[in-house]
Amino acid sequence: MSQTRKKTSSEGETKPQTSTVNKFLRGSNAESRKEDNDLKTSDSQPSDWIQKTATSETAKPLSSEMEWRSSMEKNEHFLQKLGKKAVNKCLDLNNCGLTTADMKEMDLEELDISWNGFVGGTLLSITQQMHLVSKLKILRLGSCRLTTDDVQALGEAFEMIPELEELNLSWNSKVGGNLPLILQKFQKGSKIQMIELVDCSLTSEDGTFLGQLLPMLQSLEVLDLSINRDIVGSLNSIAQGLKSTSNLKVLKLHSCGLSQKSVKILDAAFRYLGELRKLDLSCNKDLGGGFEDSPAQLVMLKHLQVLDLHQCSLTADDVMSLTQVIPLLSNLQELDLSANKKMGSSSENLLSRLRFLPALKSLVINNCALESETFTALAEASVHLSALEVFNLSWNKCVGGNLKLLLETLKLSMSLQVLRLSSCSLVTEDVALLASVIQTGHLAKLQKLDLSYNDSICDAGWTMFCQNVRFLKELIELDISLRPSNFRDCGQWFRHLLYAVTKLPQITEIGMKRWILPASQEEELECFDQDKKRSIHFDHGGFQ
Repeated sequence: MSQTRKKTSSEGETKPQTSTVNKFLRGSNAESRKEDNDLKTSDSQPSDWIQKTATSETAKPLSSEMEWRSSMEKNEHFLQKLGKKAVNKCLDLNNCGLTTADMKEMDLEELDISWNGFVGGTLLSITQQMHLVSKLKILRLGSCRLTTDDVQALGEAFEMIPELEELNLSWNSKVGGNLPLILQKFQKGSKIQMIELVDCSLTSEDGTFLGQLLPMLQSLEVLDLSINRDIVGSLNSIAQGLKSTSNLKVLKLHSCGLSQKSVKILDAAFRYLGELRKLDLSCNKDLGGGFEDSPAQLVMLKHLQVLDLHQCSLTADDVMSLTQVIPLLSNLQELDLSANKKMGSSSENLLSRLRFLPALKSLVINNCALESETFTALAEASVHLSALEVFNLSWNKCVGGNLKLLLETLKLSMSLQVLRLSSCSLVTEDVALLASVIQTGHLAKLQKLDLSYNDSICDAGWTMFCQNVRFLKELIELDISLRPSNFRDCGQWFRHLLYAVTKLPQITEIGMKRWILPASQEEELECFDQDKKRSIHFDHGGFQ
């Protein structure tokens, strides 16, 4: 919730009596805007806010200073009940278990009451007060168990908040089938910039209505329709509407039941979305084969920074077509191709040409069944990705025994923060190589390292690694867990790990699932837990 300053109608009038919450959120009058410059810090405590705002009493006070201070004390009590603190710009009541009585008192500029189930069935009592917040810009009602009556009441209230810029109704199933009732008041010239309707059980009819509405939403920048599988039946209408949203920057269609035909439909709209920064088509398993003949317009997305195609069942022909497009997206910063297992033997050319993406910061290619040739091509290209911060190769077995191919990349990656090599069939030589790279001062920026599910590494390998992991001064998370079906005794390397942890100032999480600690090492861990001055979680679920 953001504080709103309300104007008084004339010089001599005082504000009408309102609830204590409304007084707290609105401020005393228009002239108190002048004090905003003194209230910009976001970490002010309630007492600070009261003291500073009290200086505005010379402008337009409440009926008396005593009454004003009394109302402030009530406001503080209200916040304490919710476990919150007052700041000048924002009061977040997300997931606070608000009651109907709480909700009836609010007057605000930004409202986030997501994950409050009690809102369901009571929204009318809120929407009836919308005329008091005509400058409301942000409304988030995610997972509020909205009913059909709530949805209808919300739709009727939108004409009272013409300044609305952001709307989130995600995880409310009753939105589905009722979208026209909600958005019917959105007219041409609407200032709405973000619409999020994740998992709302939208119907094909909802999709058709949305497609007709989109041309009126010229300010729209973010549209998230993820996890609404039935809208695929009206994708033609949606795509037609997208052609008129030239300012759109984010389009998310994750898990929407898209098919091969869907790619062709969307491709026709891409040429009109020149400002698009993020495109998420992930988890559409029937999409495979759709890019074979229809990725031509994707290359028009010159400003695209994020492309997510994970778990799309991409075929060899898809990969061949994308090879002609992805390397031309020169502003691309994040690329996710994970869980497309048919890429393993067909992506050599695509992975080789990733060297032409100098801005790439995140490359996620786990579980793609890479083969020796494709991994070699990737390793050679990765040397040129100097901006890389996230590198995920997990669940590609070919990495095991071949980590040396990434030696130059690991040495040159000055920005790498996340490295995931889970279930890569790593062997002792791979871990020894990694330890050597760490020892020589490389990977200094690494924050998260995942080496889990690599059960072939012997104790000598873990010893070398644990002796050198202390040089990763910015490491926050480390995972060396074993597979669920495997249990092993911890070797002497565990003592080296405990020592290393004392040299890692940022570490908070160490995954060691299914490693068996002897009694003596359990005592060492208990002593470490008692003596350490920082909060470090050893996740050793499955210990025997």
